[in-house]
Amino acid sequence: MLLHFSKYQGTGNDFVMLDGRKRNFDFLTRDQIVWLCDRRFGIGADGLIILKNHSTVAFEMQYFNADGNQSSMCGNGGRCIARFFHDLGDATDKFSFWAIDGLHKVQITEKSVQLKMANVTDIERVGEDFFLDTGSPHHVAFVDKMPDNDFVIKAKAIRHSEKYKAEGVNVNFVEVQEKGLKIRTFERGVEDETLSCGTGVTACVLASKVAGKMTDNLVDVQAQGGQLQVAFGQSTNGFEDIWLIGPAQKSFEGTVNITEF
Repeated sequence: MLLHFSKYQGTGNDFVMLDGRKRNFDFLTRDQIVWLCDRRFGIGADGLIILKNHSTVAFEMQYFNADGNQSSMCGNGGRCIARFFHDLGDATDKFSFWAIDGLHKVQITEKSVQLKMANVTDIERVGEDFFLDTGSPHHVAFVDKMPDNDFVIKAKAIRHSEKYKAEGVNVNFVEVQEKGLKIRTFERGVEDETLSCGTGVTACVLASKVAGKMTDNLVDVQAQGGQLQVAFGQSTNGFEDIWLIGPAQKSFEGTVNITEF
């Protein structure tokens, strides 16, 4: 069975894109999605995203992690599918789409895709760390110096700790720098470090504001795969008008022969 796909990436966070507006991809099995995302046997990606029709907004985003399971919101994935839709020639520079966590607004320029994230009203302190949901659940730990070789080991221990045993969590280590933040992220579903994570970047910025480590409402964040920005406003209920800003680009497109598993 032949599938036409496009490959997009946002600061190194990469995704297989399928246009499902005229073709239904509900037949894809978990094993097939795992195979498509495999970097040795398939196309290779952190996740797979299907662009679907929606009755009231531009489209619906359906996101699957590299483990083949449908997952919570992916910020960079949202920015990439917005660029994908725009590249198909069916959009103006401003539009809205629907994802698993609700409505998202988008503003597109030649160099960046700006994605409005969901409001955040609850940030929990976990010892000296923080837990918050920015569309996906994140544990944020501030460190004086970013761990090197043992980052994945330390992050995996938190991801599988008793507190997060039931649902799992994404784990972010944050180093506060003179201008902005430096972060590394371990993603559940990928079960490894990714070069960037949009909801993780957002979580780190908001946690840094609560912790008093950042005063500005526009923060630069250096992920492993490149730089992003987060702009936000505050209210009595928490954070609102949150925008994830950065590049999102097409890598290549092609046709893959997918077999049954």
